[in-house]
Amino acid sequence: MAGPRGLPYLGNLPQFGKDPLAFFEQLRNRGDLVHWRFGRTTSLFVADPECIGELLAEVEHTFDQPDLGVSFRTLLGNGVVVAKGKDWRRKRSLVQPSVRPKQVRSYAATMAACATDLADSWADGQRIDVKREMSALTQRIAVRTIFGVDTAADADAIGRAMEIAQHEIGVEFSGIGALLPDWVPTPGRARIKKATAVIDAEVGRVVARHRKGDTDRPDLLSRLLAAQDETGAHLTDREIRDETVTLYIGGHETTSSTLVWAWHLLARNPRVRKALREELDRVLGDREPSYDDYARLTYTQAVVKETLRLYPTIWLLTAVAKEGATLGGRHIPPGTRIWTSQWATHRDARWFRDPEEFRPERWAEGAEEIPEYAWFPFGGGPRACLGTRFALVEAVLILAVLSHRFDIEVDPGEFRPVPGLTLQVEGEVLAFVRGRRE
Repeated sequence: MAGPRGLPYLGNLPQFGKDPLAFFEQLRNRGDLVHWRFGRTTSLFVADPECIGELLAEVEHTFDQPDLGVSFRTLLGNGVVVAKGKDWRRKRSLVQPSVRPKQVRSYAATMAACATDLADSWADGQRIDVKREMSALTQRIAVRTIFGVDTAADADAIGRAMEIAQHEIGVEFSGIGALLPDWVPTPGRARIKKATAVIDAEVGRVVARHRKGDTDRPDLLSRLLAAQDETGAHLTDREIRDETVTLYIGGHETTSSTLVWAWHLLARNPRVRKALREELDRVLGDREPSYDDYARLTYTQAVVKETLRLYPTIWLLTAVAKEGATLGGRHIPPGTRIWTSQWATHRDARWFRDPEEFRPERWAEGAEEIPEYAWFPFGGGPRACLGTRFALVEAVLILAVLSHRFDIEVDPGEFRPVPGLTLQVEGEVLAFVRGRRE
């Protein structure tokens, strides 16, 4: 299927850059496999869940990781998200043990404790910026679970730099910067380089402290430092830096954004808020949640899943076809850039009844026939996000702690999603905190 007409040299980049989310929905409405042009690069948009599953399963075989640009590489280096082939397999084998369910269990107490500390600091009737509060909370959890430290300076310095870097990646990726060679200097590239230097300095300082044995906390960084591959080799300091930054983004940026969207949706859906309260009262009573409660909080999980359906933090995936690539039985020429968007597929009426409606009940067993890969907020296949369990447990426990004690009355108004490295809310998200009154 042919996509919208493009311009010489730029192709469809102006349409994509103006509003990537709307552009991908436009492509989805044209068909399941739609051709378009990213600059002069031949591109194919994929909307069908079966083809998405094929694409994700075959990355590392007939599809490859694309170059996502100098800004992306500046921040993430050559971590497990970016690495390819043998290097990727080695790094995945070293990082994966740190985020297995057994390890996530050990981090859950920190997640719940940090959320409880935040709840204790709130007062009935207090005015808050939900975006700032959730960002600070998930920053603290990330700093404690990943780096094993708990000082405001660590969280603030890394958090500010990460916010700048994420914004600049989004600007470059969807604008003319995506077509510029790496050697072309731009103000945005200068800003991300400066922000990355701050991140590198903070991570380097903490790594040095760990190597000196100043801390024996069971944090992710300690596990990465101890990990060995089949030859007995450890990750280098540069590799440690790349993996901790990747894990930080997965444990902070994604969860923070998901929670902001969840409060926005809950404030506008009293029925869902009531059902959530009833589950929390039934399962928790008067206590705070623990890791063991995660499996019991099925409706709370559904609220998180439905939030991720409507506002997926990772909103697009892209790959490059290699020799022998096929999708849906069709040959894909080598070099074709493949795109798929969680935003567009998650809002497809073929897979989700009333797709714009916030309805966690759709995730109850047998409630709807949802094809595999109609919902894929964490990707899938061999390169699925390693931090999926961490992110889901974190979001559920935070939502449980705070919803059990408060209603967050988010101000009415339009909330515009901004697609950058992750999908964020534009501007402040102001709200009143109200103590629950039965």
